[in-house]
Amino acid sequence: MRKTVIAAAALALGLGLAACGQGPGSGPASGPGDGGGPGDTLVVGATAVPAGEVLAYIKDHLAARAGLDLEIREFTDYVLPNTALQEGSLDANLYQNQPYLDDFNKSRGTDLVSVVKAYLPPMGVYSEKVEDVRDLADGATVAVPGDTTNEGRALKLLASQGVITLKADAGPDASPADITGNPRHLRFKELEPAQLPRSLDDVAAAVINNNYAQDAGLSPTEDAVLLESAKDNPYANLLAVRRGNEDDPRVRKLVKLLTSAEVRTFIEDKYRGAVLPVTSG
Repeated sequence: MRKTVIAAAALALGLGLAACGQGPGSGPASGPGDGGGPGDTLVVGATAVPAGEVLAYIKDHLAARAGLDLEIREFTDYVLPNTALQEGSLDANLYQNQPYLDDFNKSRGTDLVSVVKAYLPPMGVYSEKVEDVRDLADGATVAVPGDTTNEGRALKLLASQGVITLKADAGPDASPADITGNPRHLRFKELEPAQLPRSLDDVAAAVINNNYAQDAGLSPTEDAVLLESAKDNPYANLLAVRRGNEDDPRVRKLVKLLTSAEVRTFIEDKYRGAVLPVTSG
């Protein structure tokens, strides 16, 4: 019994010393939000397409050579990647554009910033009823994203072809209330962005974000009846971090890889115009 007590005490002492960091390598590992050193894992949130695919290419082909340990966590919506980043379970995310980020920070009280624009996933209008948006029937229903900035983006895309007219000062948060001309008396159905591809059977057309279109098997270059132009487009997807982490060495390595010639070639070869490098157009 005495020997057992002595052994238990020795074990407890050893564990106590280890917990206090007595000895090399015994301290806790850095995690997301710790501002870890160059050798620590960078945890990045992303939607599956194209962000997840671009990051997977970097992880599989470029990260090791750059000394970057990259972990990718995929999300299926647009809110959780930002809340997870703000709360510290992510170090960065890649999926959103600047107008969306600005609106999110304003409405949610977050403090997230962009560090680099990565690529442009053009929004498109899809339809199983018409091959040209100008052929939409009088009174037809068009589904649009229900969040503020994506709805404004969708309405501006329709306005670019004269389908509707918006107020001259309509900004990125434009809504149906900003429509001043609607010659076809179109009705707008606001849906969660992820639900838009499934609405095509029920509406005349739907304005769908690029990632959800590709997730549903739609080709932006082949199936969209109208696709955004890259020229002067403010909706490039960006890498975002919490304010103050812009110069994290791991983040700077990822920035360099995202803007590399190898990633540009990957985007051009894989997506064939469905996703565009930010310098295109």
